[in-house]
Order: sequence, then C-alpha cells, then structure tokens
Amino acid sequence: MPNIVVPTLGESVVEARVAKWLKQEGQAVSAGEPLVELETEKVDLEVSAEVSGVLSSITRREGEDVKIGEVLGVVTEGATAGAPGAVPAPAPSPEQAKAAPPALGAGPASAATPSAPTAPLPAAERSLGAEETRATPTARRVAEKNAVDLGAVAGSGAQGRVLKQDVEAAIGGTGKAAASAPPSMPPVPAAAPPAPAAARKPADPRGEKRVRMTKRRATIARRLVEAQHTAAMLTTFNEVDMSAVMALRERHKDAFKAAHGVGLGIASFFVKAAIGALRAFPQLNAEIQGDEIVYKPFYDVGIAVGAEGGLVVPVLRDADRLSFSGIELAIREYAKKAQDGTLTFEDLLGGTFTITNGGVFGSMLSTPILNPPQVGILGLHKIQDRPVAVKGQVVVRPVMYIALSYDHRIVDGREAVQFLVKVKDFIEDPGQLLLEA
Repeated sequence: MPNIVVPTLGESVVEARVAKWLKQEGQAVSAGEPLVELETEKVDLEVSAEVSGVLSSITRREGEDVKIGEVLGVVTEGATAGAPGAVPAPAPSPEQAKAAPPALGAGPASAATPSAPTAPLPAAERSLGAEETRATPTARRVAEKNAVDLGAVAGSGAQGRVLKQDVEAAIGGTGKAAASAPPSMPPVPAAAPPAPAAARKPADPRGEKRVRMTKRRATIARRLVEAQHTAAMLTTFNEVDMSAVMALRERHKDAFKAAHGVGLGIASFFVKAAIGALRAFPQLNAEIQGDEIVYKPFYDVGIAVGAEGGLVVPVLRDADRLSFSGIELAIREYAKKAQDGTLTFEDLLGGTFTITNGGVFGSMLSTPILNPPQVGILGLHKIQDRPVAVKGQVVVRPVMYIALSYDHRIVDGREAVQFLVKVKDFIEDPGQLLLEA
C-alpha cells in the first residue's frame, strides 16, 4: 500500500501545513490525481496519488504541521470504493452502541419511518467533495469565503483548472454568491425561541477574533524581524525626475505592445538601471557568509509582488541578459502566478538584489526591509507632479522618491548614496541604459 508522503519542499523549506484534503477516506483515486494541499512558507502545492486505488487512511489532518518525508495517508492500490480494500469505517461495538444516545425522534417504528432530511452541505463543500472540481488554493479560499459552487465555475487555467479570477468573475456575474440551495431542497426548520435574557451569554461587543497565521505569514514575520536583528540596516533616499522615461514610454508604447504583446512599464527601466548601478558597486550584489564577503558575478533580481497570502519575491534570473520586453513579460507572468497561487519554489529561489514598488499602492515614501541574505533592496514609490527648480526656473515635473536599504556591515554610506545617484542618472537619461548594455 503506497504511502502519501510530504515531498521535498525546496531550498531551506523543511516544514509544511496540511491545508486541505481533496479526497476523503474510502474514496477512489486515480494515479496523478491531487489528494491533499500543503501550505508552505513560500508556495502552496498539491500532493498527488502515485497509483490508482482507494484512499484507505488519512494519518495527518488539516491544520497539522508536517515535515519532509512524513506520511500523510495511505492508498490501497487496485481497490475500489466500497470494496474490502476501501477499509470502511468500523461498526460501533455493542458497548459503544449502548453508550450512544438514541437518535432524535427514534422509537419502535423508526426503522420503517423515512429519516428526516439532512441540511445540504455548503456549496463549496459539495463542489470539492462530490464533484471533485480542480481549483487553485486561492480560488478555493475565495469560493469558500463567498459560498460559490466551484462546480458551476468554468476554469480558464490549464486542463480547466479554476483560477481566482474565474471565481471572482462568477461572483461579479451574479451579483452575489451563486450557492443558494436548489428549490427542491427541504426547508430549514424554524429556529427555536430565544432563551431568556438571563440565560444567554452576552455577545462580544468588540468582535475580537483569533486567526492562526499561515505558514507564509509566520515566515514573513520571522524573516523581517531576523533581518532587523542580524543586519546593520540603514536607508538612504533620493528623488528622480521621471520626465524622460515617461516621454519615451509615451512615444513607443503602442509599437512596443504591438511587437511584444505587453505594455512598456517603468519596472523594466529600474531593473536595467539597478543592474547598471550594481556593476559599478558590486558590494550591493554580494552577501555575507561567516567572515567572508561573497561577490556575485550574476544578477538575479527579485521583484516583490503582493499576493493574497503575503508578500512573495519571484526572481528574474540573469536579468542583465533580458531585454525590456523579456523583463516586462516575466514580471507580468509572475504577477499572474502570484494571484492564482501557482508560483513554484523554482520561481522564488535565490536572488542577489530586490526591487519593491510600493508606489502601485500609493506609497509616497518608505524604508524597505532587506531580504536576507541580500544586502540591498531598492524601493520605488508613487510618481507625483512636484515643483522643481530647473536652470533657475520653477517647473512642474513628475517626480519619484526612491529608497535604498542596505547592510552597513559591507556597504558604506558613500557607496549607497552613489548607487542611488547612478540609478537616478540612468532614469533621467535613459539613453545611458543603451550604452551600458
């Protein structure tokens, strides 16, 4: 009987949490069919059946933390649901039967009387159990939150997989969650009369509740505190006149999109500018290992992306070799995967320097926190029209504040300031990027 085990989870990830079982004990499974969803500090992933048969036992329940190699459950190969190999639930012993309270309304004639109809399962449970709809973990969470029947949602992902935007489209198309019980369902019995005021517990007037941190959120919290405690972190700022970049984008945006199928954003300019500055100041592309500084001759630039479960930083590998269109396409793909919950460990591994853009959320200025073991992170912010002095005249220009947080153990203030000045020069005169390339 093949065991279902926790697979290798990726670099530095040794623990996961059982998020949801997609199959229940006694149900038939097919080889390659997803059985259980695991939540890790970086991504959510599914563990699939290696053989066809029946899920005969579940050894680790939802919400439990598990480590690589631990057994999650057992599949009985070749068995069919309901057959002996399916391992049905054991019948209660005579002692258990005596101890069990009689069913409500049971009597001598109860065996001949039709049982009372049970209330229907919530739509999300019906769709996940009976219809076994395949959907991303994020899509499932949105569906459960809004009581949407995943079985009625058309999936736009690979092999009909339901994505988050599919569920949102279903909600928007109906104006409400499409999960009301069919007319044929039995009516819900009327609620019992309320207890006297003296017997009722007073409700919490302030609505406080406790929610367990996800693995990702707990890891983000731990790593951010760790970065504050282990690095001599400092932040320096500068401002950038965005006029030249915005004018260049305006001139070429239509031709660029027609040629490459993606818009020309500001991110690609800053990735190129950061790489040019990293070449001039290699300390910011290094890391500390013990008492040694490890310089990286390659440029794997992390792009911080806000996802539903928490911030993730997918990596543009060898970003110096990517064209403007290659950078924009990669960023768009990562943003979509973050939204759908389909990022892989390979997408998140490594990184020598990070760029984060709080400006997309309206941030005017911030001090980004390092992403260990990296020693530098560039923060971008909202572009705002401001009066500036140009050749003795006050003019209005689109200006962005930029911030560089760095590890003062190996990066001095002089290098950090000059790094930002280099980025500023590249952005204010983007023709230099062509010469740098």
